[in-house]
Amino acid sequence: MKHLALCLLVLPAFLVADDKELPLVLPKSVALGTPRPMKINNLEPISKNPRILPKVPAAAVNLAKGCNVTSSAREAAAGDFSYLTDGDKGGEEGFEVELPRGAHWVQVDLTKSAEISAIVLWHFHRERRVYFNVIVQISDDAAFKKDVTTVYNNDAEGELGLGKGKDYCYYESNEGRVMALSPAIKGRYVRFYSKGNSAGPSNDYIETEVWGVPAK
Repeated sequence: MKHLALCLLVLPAFLVADDKELPLVLPKSVALGTPRPMKINNLEPISKNPRILPKVPAAAVNLAKGCNVTSSAREAAAGDFSYLTDGDKGGEEGFEVELPRGAHWVQVDLTKSAEISAIVLWHFHRERRVYFNVIVQISDDAAFKKDVTTVYNNDAEGELGLGKGKDYCYYESNEGRVMALSPAIKGRYVRFYSKGNSAGPSNDYIETEVWGVPAK
């Protein structure tokens, strides 16, 4: 009977509700000019091909909308931490929360644990900036001391002490950075690190979306 039960769990994938393409709604592009060449070793080449969005469960929603945001910074240098989850992705001046210079993080509390299938992140995208030491982690521990999963890391030199990353640095745009998680990763908290950008030492965030379903 145990063997039969195992087979029933594995075989009927076709009975599960169909996945859907990530229903990503983009803000309009307000970028000024074309990206200028930068000498960054792990900079992602600019592609002329349209990107392919990942699949997420049919029941997946943006769990981050309106959620509480905290930070390693005592206060924002400009804007408010809540901008990260207010649903406004516009690239105009004044839509971003700016953290002080140096390495900092912002953290979203989804209020309860969830099965996360995709994360989308927008830094300031009115200019074609590149943000450095971008690391994204998920955990059920608010202090990120245990059971931490890193889902993105372009800190190639390990400067933040969280390990050397193999992901690309990239030019910011209205498309944001989509991180597909397959299989889904369980966690309540999502933390975003950075340390300055190609235009200056600040850490600027506009919005994040965390797509998933509440964990059972």
